[in-house]
Amino acid sequence: MPSIYDLKPRFQSLLRPITRGLAAAGVTANQVTVAAAVLSIAVGACIAIYPERRWPLLLVPPFLFVRMALNAVDGMLAREHGMKSPLGAILNELGDVIADAALYLPFALVPGVHPALVVLVVIEGIISEMTGVIAVQIGSERRYDGPLGKSDRAFLFGFIGLLLGCGVKTGRWLDGLLIAAIVLLILTIVNRARHGLAEVRAASSENGENSPNSA
Repeated sequence: MPSIYDLKPRFQSLLRPITRGLAAAGVTANQVTVAAAVLSIAVGACIAIYPERRWPLLLVPPFLFVRMALNAVDGMLAREHGMKSPLGAILNELGDVIADAALYLPFALVPGVHPALVVLVVIEGIISEMTGVIAVQIGSERRYDGPLGKSDRAFLFGFIGLLLGCGVKTGRWLDGLLIAAIVLLILTIVNRARHGLAEVRAASSENGENSPNSA
């Protein structure tokens, strides 16, 4: 199913000159990954400390754009500048999950926001990313299937932050958005598991056909 993640190659092309400059300056992929997580925690802390203020919510949309850029840059530094490492793989996966939780959970403290819905969206987001990683363990590629991947969740919370920060009152529209996100995340988890399994089955079938012992 379509996802904002599908736009990543074009976004990376725009950021490639910046990435080359950072590599030349000695900036590592792991440093960028950690910076994105730390900044997410800082913005989330602003919302948690000042849940009744608008300005922390208005920080969310521009910051999420910056964070998406940092996530793209750390990946390009790793792949295109020889910075891949086991530590980097761990930091990349854990950093995204920690950053999402730190940035999105404080929305539950904003007056008028249904906290249980926010918490459920965050938990399902973690499960969806775990499902994508588990696919690697069973012999598939890392799954990024939608319809509500990491970039889509960022767009959702950025949109919510913008509206609330501009003074739009909470209400059924917000509950509806969060409930829709919960449903879409269930579909995302199912899609990632299903496609991962299908990829493994296809590879097993192909290996069986190519085996000299096959009929």
